[in-house]
Amino acid sequence: MKIIAYIYRDPLLESSEKKEIWGLEVERIYEDLGKREQLLQLLEDCENTAPDCLLIRNLAELGDNLEQISDRFNKLASLGIEIIAAQQEYNSTEDIKTNLAKILQEIARNQYSDRLKQGHARNRLKTLPPPGKAPYGYRRGKDKYIIDRSTAPVVKDFVERFLLFGSLRGAVRYLEKRYGKKIAVSTGRRWLTNPVYRGDLIYQNKEIISNTHIPIISRDEAAQIDRLLRRNSRLPSRTASAPRSLAGLVFCQQCECLMKVGRTVNRSKTKKYLYLRPSNCQNRPKCKAIPYQKVLERTIDKICQDLPNAVAKINTPSIETIKQIRADKIAKKQAILAQLSNLKQAEILDEDTFKLRSYQVRTEISEIAIELGKIPPVNVQELTKTVFIKQFWLDLSESERRFYFREFIQKIKISLDRAKNLQLEIIFIFTRSTTEN
Repeated sequence: MKIIAYIYRDPLLESSEKKEIWGLEVERIYEDLGKREQLLQLLEDCENTAPDCLLIRNLAELGDNLEQISDRFNKLASLGIEIIAAQQEYNSTEDIKTNLAKILQEIARNQYSDRLKQGHARNRLKTLPPPGKAPYGYRRGKDKYIIDRSTAPVVKDFVERFLLFGSLRGAVRYLEKRYGKKIAVSTGRRWLTNPVYRGDLIYQNKEIISNTHIPIISRDEAAQIDRLLRRNSRLPSRTASAPRSLAGLVFCQQCECLMKVGRTVNRSKTKKYLYLRPSNCQNRPKCKAIPYQKVLERTIDKICQDLPNAVAKINTPSIETIKQIRADKIAKKQAILAQLSNLKQAEILDEDTFKLRSYQVRTEISEIAIELGKIPPVNVQELTKTVFIKQFWLDLSESERRFYFREFIQKIKISLDRAKNLQLEIIFIFTRSTTEN
């Protein structure tokens, strides 16, 4: 039995790299991308030597309109070819003939939807904003988003507040108090992560094109936001903006509960005391509270002692090397864009092919740029030259110390032995745990 197959792909909607698996041994596959030149060849070959079976995905691939589809189907059927449409309910020649009117109505509805998708795809190739309302802080211009001077400062202030304190909920509360602008925490997170605020466009297919309009968030700010969000995701709920530097990091070794910071005053109310106690201890008797200042001092001593050695054991390329590799990749992609322009001017590439390939290269550049933005701005090995000095930690405020603790520490486990000596274990983010008695 001679079996052939035909595939039509719209370059605006479908990649040519995808390979179809038919489940049958196919003698020849005719494949078109954008134009139906191979379909015309198939029809000519079938008139000369008709195959036994033709495999297609959908009857709609036989033409650009209902008249072409109907004529070509009838022509192939008159040659005695069994037509199997793999993605349709009616997937044999007789079934298709019986239900042809119904199938053509369905194709007409799908073609309308496809035309809308093609329009959106053409706008993507022109790097036009997607349909819909512009994000808060922007308004729609002729061919790009432009800054809304009345609302962009609100977004900018929200971002700066988050960068200053590292608290998403705190920034949301600040926005309501300062501007009377009420937003949900999820909306605030979208503001911080939306590529539009970083000067990029993102489409429904999740593809990103960089540097299409004026950003509200700079690249350096965006990288810092992403690092803060990743860091906060490791912390227990609602501890990201806690005023004390050890909040969310300390756990009881015995009951494994998170240690919360508590406060008390003496009888004369002249002096305040801070302590750490398990949040939900089930032991009997319950694990005891431990003075906060004692744990803080021992933590600083342990960091100064062990952090440089722990960092020295990290066997990873330097940040500058990683950045250079990414930058070289971007430079190569940009060189390809320049070559495409030359090929278009030489009329080797037509306008549609040029736009499609340029769009693909620009999305690849955006992906590499996103990877580049995830690289920490400071080399950990260089930073530890400063942080192993005890006075560095003592000179910091609690909010500053909180920031640096969370850069290095994943968890601190503490307990008291029978002699009431403090045992402390630090688990660094990038190493195995280190224990002190």
